Amino acid sequence: MCELEIFFVFIYLLVGYLSGSIPFGLIFGKMAGHGDIRTQGSGNIGATNMLRIAGKKWALLTLLADASKGAAPVIVASYACSPYVAIALLGAVLGHMFPIWLKFKGGKGVATMLGGLLALNPAVGGFVCAIWLATAFMFRYSSLAALVAIFFAPILTFFVGKEDLFVVVIVFMAAFLVWLKHHENISRLIRGEEAKIGKSSKT
Repeated sequence: MCELEIFFVFIYLLVGYLSGSIPFGLIFGKMAGHGDIRTQGSGNIGATNMLRIAGKKWALLTLLADASKGAAPVIVASYACSPYVAIALLGAVLGHMFPIWLKFKGGKGVATMLGGLLALNPAVGGFVCAIWLATAFMFRYSSLAALVAIFFAPILTFFVGKEDLFVVVIVFMAAFLVWLKHHENISRLIRGEEAKIGKSSKT
């Protein structure tokens, strides 16, 4: 593990944040002719809400774009050392959740974190994506799939990725933020009111 310098911690956190803060869902929603998707469906700017509003093509495009903005700063930071890579990942997740361009009201960070994990450690990212797909296929809840997959992210980072403890802690912090952002989904899942993939919410 390299020695961290505060200046570079700030730089990589900022690079990650600026990348993650690009509101692709909002941009694509307008390109698709649906206006501001924050006023429709669940009000989220992620791929799941885009699927409900604009269909599979735009949802897939949003998913890939959101994942890429998590992967890009991680790839840039990989020229330094693994702690900075993890910091860039955390910055991207924070940027997606609290984008300065949208008055700090963004998405939930799942696709951005998945993209970052794939860039940080392809084996870890691959396992997390597989868990998401398996859970989504079995239960048809995007939010539940995200929660289960992200829960295992720091565990897999430690046991499969064999990353430094610092990296594991940073991944845990990002995962914790994703869970916090899903607090409303968790409540709806408990009440049985959460919308399944491809369907509108009861609320």
